[in-house]
Amino acid sequence: MILPQCLKIGDTIGVIAPSNPIIGENIDELNKAKEIVEKDGFKIKYSKNLFSNTNGYSSTAKEKAEDINEMFADKEVKMIWCAKGGENSNSTFEYIDYELIKQNPKIICGYSDITSLTNIITAKTGLVTFSGTNFKTIATDETDYSYKEALKRFVDGNLEIGKKGEEYKTIQKGITEGELIGGNLSLVRGMISGKYSIDFTDKILFLEELGFETSPALANNYLYYMKQNGVFNKIKGLWIGNYEHESRVTLEKIVMDVLENEYDFPIIKSNNFGHIETKTVIPIGTKAKIDTNEDIKIKLIENCVIAK
Repeated sequence: MILPQCLKIGDTIGVIAPSNPIIGENIDELNKAKEIVEKDGFKIKYSKNLFSNTNGYSSTAKEKAEDINEMFADKEVKMIWCAKGGENSNSTFEYIDYELIKQNPKIICGYSDITSLTNIITAKTGLVTFSGTNFKTIATDETDYSYKEALKRFVDGNLEIGKKGEEYKTIQKGITEGELIGGNLSLVRGMISGKYSIDFTDKILFLEELGFETSPALANNYLYYMKQNGVFNKIKGLWIGNYEHESRVTLEKIVMDVLENEYDFPIIKSNNFGHIETKTVIPIGTKAKIDTNEDIKIKLIENCVIAK
């Protein structure tokens, strides 16, 4: 496990777009996010290909990977923040310099399609990465909650998950510890086998999904694929996040339809991560503890950044 240095006021944050392109109104939104973060005392550096749309649906895989590699190599940059989500951050995998990342560890954060990128970096390098708000979202969220959660984690090194008094639901009782892995269900499903698979052994898996794009039946499809490929035989705990679909079918119901009480690991539900306004920041690659006897049923038990 490699911990990145914490972020300090005055540090430079690099912004990359490894997923969908930054075009149209996204450009103004990104610049607004830049203003907000600069007012808090940070410097912002845009990657060379940030506004590229070479393919007409995104920049090329090599352009994206070039930006990732250059930001990790840039000694001035202390954190890398992914601009937005989309569909194809996995296109970068062939071209990322994982050895370079090992030698230049730093915070990298994003969610949704960025799930692929952060999990593969952790798997290939041992660097702790982060599931948290994307850079653009700093400007488009109705509140600054998710942005403040990021500062709490990256600047202060705080290990609290979410805000006090949040509701946690026990789906299946138990106590366990393990490294955190996961993020968006549809992306995690794509990383369970093949050249760029991730290791689920003894992990606490956290999952959320965008109901606007993924019906209950499709979520069921993803989870059954994971079950059929042995994922749930390997993990030590499951943490379910946000999922909102017009049918009002819950993700925890879909999960239990698939698991059918065949596994004895603890399963909890909270509404503080995913495609939702109030996103906490979850480190990928550090240990957490689930204890369903507690009010706050999951806690981080290892540092995720090197303190000041």
